[in-house]
Amino acid sequence: MVDVNQGYEAFCDYLEQHSGICLGASKQYLVSSRLRKILQEADINTLTDLVNAMSRPGGQTLRSAVIDAMTTNETLWFRDIHPFRILEEQLLPEFFQQKVNRPLRIWSAACSTGQEPYSMSMMIEEYKQKNRVFSAGEKIIATDISATALEAAKSAEYAMLAIGRGLDPERLKRHFEETPAGRWKVKAPIAQRVEFRAINLQDSYALLGKFDIVFCRNVLIYFTADLKRDILSRIHATLNPGGYLMVGASEAVNGLGDLYEMVHCRPGIIYRKR
Repeated sequence: MVDVNQGYEAFCDYLEQHSGICLGASKQYLVSSRLRKILQEADINTLTDLVNAMSRPGGQTLRSAVIDAMTTNETLWFRDIHPFRILEEQLLPEFFQQKVNRPLRIWSAACSTGQEPYSMSMMIEEYKQKNRVFSAGEKIIATDISATALEAAKSAEYAMLAIGRGLDPERLKRHFEETPAGRWKVKAPIAQRVEFRAINLQDSYALLGKFDIVFCRNVLIYFTADLKRDILSRIHATLNPGGYLMVGASEAVNGLGDLYEMVHCRPGIIYRKR
């Protein structure tokens, strides 16, 4: 039987150092449920032994599996619909009316298994068809720390159970095709707009380039206040002049008024780069 009390504090420190996630006290039940299979297969009985195993030479594979298990969360299509309505009704019209002679660039940070960036791509496709917009193109860079989540996202294939989480039948018919195995694959025009990359939000963003819009939603809540401020400050540096940041409904950009201007969209709040 695995003892998740022995070494819990050391495991929390290790997880925060390598992924940014701050578990806090009394989350042993979460650790137990997410790591049980990994610990049993590795014949590890305590979190002390787990931290030691991950820290040894050759422990990278185990560390990746643990971080995957602790960071992978279920997600939805068009989650918390307001950000996507703001994208459609405010941000896309604003960008396309500027007639900028370069591609629109959007960053989906902590994209999990791809539902958010593919939802963005569907929204862009629908907007362009409805408004007959001809542009220099659009690029969505979608990043996550989890190799497992990224592999699932890159496949662009989903089981019906995952499809049912927020995707209406009309969009399913328009933007997906059924595979012989009974799964649903994102059609090429939607998938080709999205590029997936492995990124730890604690690391440098220099290779990502500049963006007009950044979605960093429902991930900041897992970080300490200092790390959250650091991430938001570095996201600011990736935004083009006048670019926008969207965070989760339960998240806020506090103490960074010198970097971001709050924009009320009724409903919803977004942040414009100062």
